[in-house]
Amino acid sequence: MPKHGGWAILINFAVMKKTLVLITAALLVLAACRQKADDGAGELFAKIQKLYEEGKDQETLDSIERLRMRFPHAVKERRESLRIWQEASLRMAQKDIALTDSALQATAALMQQEQDIRRRNMLGVKRDSLQARYEAMIGVVRMIKKRMKETEK
Repeated sequence: MPKHGGWAILINFAVMKKTLVLITAALLVLAACRQKADDGAGELFAKIQKLYEEGKDQETLDSIERLRMRFPHAVKERRESLRIWQEASLRMAQKDIALTDSALQATAALMQQEQDIRRRNMLGVKRDSLQARYEAMIGVVRMIKKRMKETEK
């Protein structure tokens, strides 16, 4: 073994020790930054709850999307926002069903009153389209309710 072999080991140990200290410090800084970044998730989640309570469903869903993109590690807020996402989506779908049903009923009434065959046929096309939309939205509501039950388990 060369005479300076012991010094090389000590120097390597010192370098490794400094490297380990630097890596540990970097990890601590990253953890602190992540914690601080996730603190913003709580503020955004509070905004989401307020929007939902105000009945602003589309804004609620948009805010939840922002929460998911900006705070991928905010597990608690993301989990709690899932319930709000489902409820806001359900509420929007139910509103859509009500509006579609009203339009469907009005179109059916107009169709029965219409004397002109061409206009009656056009109203029939509109009625069929509204009926398809109504049935599709019923399916959406069923799916949302099924998913809500699955997440309750």
